[in-house]
Amino acid sequence: MLLMATALAAPPMSLADMALPLSLVRVPESVKTVFVAETSTSRFHRFLRSDTGMVHSGSFYMSIGEDGPGKESSGDKRTPLGVYFITEQLDTTKLHEKYGATAFPLDYPNAWDQRAERDGDGIWVHGVHPEGGQRPARDTDGCIALGNEDLIMLTPEFVDNVTPVLVTREVDWDETATNDELRIELESRVAEWASSKASGDLFGFLSLYADDFGRWGMDKTQWSSVYLSAAREQPISAVALDDLLLLAYPGEDNLYLSRFRQTVKNDEREIVSTTRLYWRRNSHGALKIIAEDEG
Repeated sequence: MLLMATALAAPPMSLADMALPLSLVRVPESVKTVFVAETSTSRFHRFLRSDTGMVHSGSFYMSIGEDGPGKESSGDKRTPLGVYFITEQLDTTKLHEKYGATAFPLDYPNAWDQRAERDGDGIWVHGVHPEGGQRPARDTDGCIALGNEDLIMLTPEFVDNVTPVLVTREVDWDETATNDELRIELESRVAEWASSKASGDLFGFLSLYADDFGRWGMDKTQWSSVYLSAAREQPISAVALDDLLLLAYPGEDNLYLSRFRQTVKNDEREIVSTTRLYWRRNSHGALKIIAEDEG
């Protein structure tokens, strides 16, 4: 059994003694930039990796949906709150001029959004009409719009399936923002998840999932049956995790995201994938997985 002691022994970053969002619990070396869109101030904050950890490195005016934050359904002209990842860069030269210099789709709706029965799609970070002037704070169909010059300057920092964009009503700033207790707790739960999976402790593995967990349209009982069947057919010999990202989820109390790359080995092959586990603290104070997806 291969555990991830090296990966989780200590965070690969050190938060400097300056104001940083409490949402940034742990950011791995592989993530060079984190963006935080603060809807209450219309600011798109940038955090960059430095020799001392993540540091605030400027903020940029942005516009959001006409009807504000908190997207629930298709066409509601609201901007979703949550943690999203850039999926690609779009060529906007053949699109309407309102999308500006370029555009970066976000992976809304994610597994938590689907769990909360939110729908809709087409949420981008994009530019503005080249002759439209500065847009009002609420002016899009739900996307995040940045000035073209700002977006072009930031373009190299939007990395497909790596760069997170946190969308929150208001940033919870903290001058020391270490979150050590929470970080250690989340690291421990992720390590337990990997260890039980690698050792074949299926009871322990499934006990980490909330009773109301759901995936692929199945409830926990149905999903557990599918997982157990697959585990018996192809027993796992080792699990190793790296690039662990831990974030407190914007707009949701006691909800956290862990995202990591996992390497799973069995007798026939080695499978590498990126996994996202959404942890929610239950009424007894325990962290349980409420949603899960890949990418």
